[in-house]
Amino acid sequence: MTGSTKTPRETPRERYRQQVREEVKEKAWQQIAGSGASALSLNAIAKQMGMSGPALYRYFANRDELITELIRDAYRSLADAFLAVADAGAGRPALPELARVLRRWALADPHRYFLVYGTPVPGYHAPQDITGIASEMMSVLLDACAAAPEPAPGAEAHAFEAHLADHRDWAEGHPDATPAALRLAMTFWSRLHGTLSLELAGHFTGMGLDPALLFEAEVDTLTAR
Repeated sequence: MTGSTKTPRETPRERYRQQVREEVKEKAWQQIAGSGASALSLNAIAKQMGMSGPALYRYFANRDELITELIRDAYRSLADAFLAVADAGAGRPALPELARVLRRWALADPHRYFLVYGTPVPGYHAPQDITGIASEMMSVLLDACAAAPEPAPGAEAHAFEAHLADHRDWAEGHPDATPAALRLAMTFWSRLHGTLSLELAGHFTGMGLDPALLFEAEVDTLTAR
């Protein structure tokens, strides 16, 4: 007779620890919104929470561990949004859908966006598992680009495509992706992030244009082929 496998229940101490960690992260986001990630201070968070610095260090060993957790949460939420689009499209999401998911995610929390895609925090180095989550998003994007129409026969190949033919480590898991698909993925990622970064930083303020329409125009240009 086979016994049933039970999932271990979380103990009250573990639940409390998780609650404290979540509160610390909430306070950290408030700090980042007010003065940026480079000014993040565990001691200041401890004071806000009525704790001593040493007590808080039982939940996060240092500032870098806290930043890693915030970045991991941010990447995970965007990766999950991309994967949901892929699931809805039977693994082949359309590029415009991914673009709009990216913009909605960015606009929902600009501070989260800039922590991931803005200026790196001085002295901070992300661990390898963060790169793994980012690779999940790139994999979804590459699937979409591989499904997009190839350039018309006879179209002139770009020098960057020839470069990508020998520089494709970032496209691991897509050995059959054509240089044209790789170029589309890289162009999609860089141009849309550039447009979003300018919008979220307020560089379009006062220009009298609609950033949403600009973003859609960029998407149309990228998918015109």
